[in-house]
Amino acid sequence: MLYLLVKSFLDRLEAHDFGYLRVFTFVTFQTTVSIVLSFLICLAFGPRFIAWLRRQKIGDHARFDQADFDKLMEGKKGTPTMGGVLIITAIFVATILLADLRNFYVQMALLTLVWLGGVGAADDWLKLTAARRSSSRQGLTSLEKLLFQIGLAVILSVFIYHHGHWIDERTTLYFPFFKNLHVHLNLPAFIIIGTVVMVGTSNAVNLTDGLDGLAAGCTAIVAFTLLVLSFILGTPDLAKALLLPYIKASDQMAVLCGAMTGACLGFLWFNCNPAKVFMGDTGSLALGGLIGYIALVIRQELVLVIIGGIFVAEAVSVLMQVSYFKYTRRKYGEGRRIFLMAPLHHHFQRKGWTETQVVVRFWLIGAMLAAMALATVKLR
Repeated sequence: MLYLLVKSFLDRLEAHDFGYLRVFTFVTFQTTVSIVLSFLICLAFGPRFIAWLRRQKIGDHARFDQADFDKLMEGKKGTPTMGGVLIITAIFVATILLADLRNFYVQMALLTLVWLGGVGAADDWLKLTAARRSSSRQGLTSLEKLLFQIGLAVILSVFIYHHGHWIDERTTLYFPFFKNLHVHLNLPAFIIIGTVVMVGTSNAVNLTDGLDGLAAGCTAIVAFTLLVLSFILGTPDLAKALLLPYIKASDQMAVLCGAMTGACLGFLWFNCNPAKVFMGDTGSLALGGLIGYIALVIRQELVLVIIGGIFVAEAVSVLMQVSYFKYTRRKYGEGRRIFLMAPLHHHFQRKGWTETQVVVRFWLIGAMLAAMALATVKLR
């Protein structure tokens, strides 16, 4: 909004000595302000929103299939959930105020945020208010959530593909480490990759959201890394110098990444151990989907595997555990486990790590993976 206002009235502003407001048209300034603004929105409205959730009795009722672990996590029961509404609001407001709303990618990003946030909110609300409604409905089923996620991913993939179909860079899959290794994608292949990336990332962040501050901290690291990549790939001179594809208009994704970074840090203020609020599916599904969407826009889907290595490990641990358990149950009559517990962060808890140790160590690994991902840019 501010971007468009300044663009439209720049001549008048300069005539009245307000020309300095042109800084709102610079991506670097927009991005910096978006980080600060979304952070402050979370800090300002967090206490009131958490108090409202408490009054509504929207608290966590997580249960685990291992009695001793259930007892270990007992202190978290009753903690307000659906804090993702606060994150989504901060990102949405910062983006509306600072980004170029005429930008197609920004418009689709806001659609992603609202769509997946709505799916997560519906799931959280149904689960957390079932007792109040005397209903057996325990949230959306896995199939229902998956259909909403896939539906959005397919729509966005088609739109992105056709929006830039006349420019090869926008429909090409690039490989990290190798400057000359890339594959041009047709529409079906682009849809498949886009769907896997968006749905996979959305659910991976959701699985990671199991300990105080874990998902928010890891997402902030990933979002900041994507911010750097979006700025590079959206700036012709930088992209050319680093032998990367220039994706026209993708620089505005840096503003969105800045809003995401600030919102996650602001939410972490209340979500750090001991957490006063959880983001729930409302936040995790939306943040994960948005990360996948941005990676798709800037054509860094494979680099995202490195940047979001923590999310990948969490998702893979669940897939391995479930698959192996079902296989051994059919073959030996009883299910066996690979990990002490899945997702992966609970495995390390079972090994004796404290919650804070797990979270901080995962953050450190996430930061190192982010640095490695940025290093691949230069290695090309």
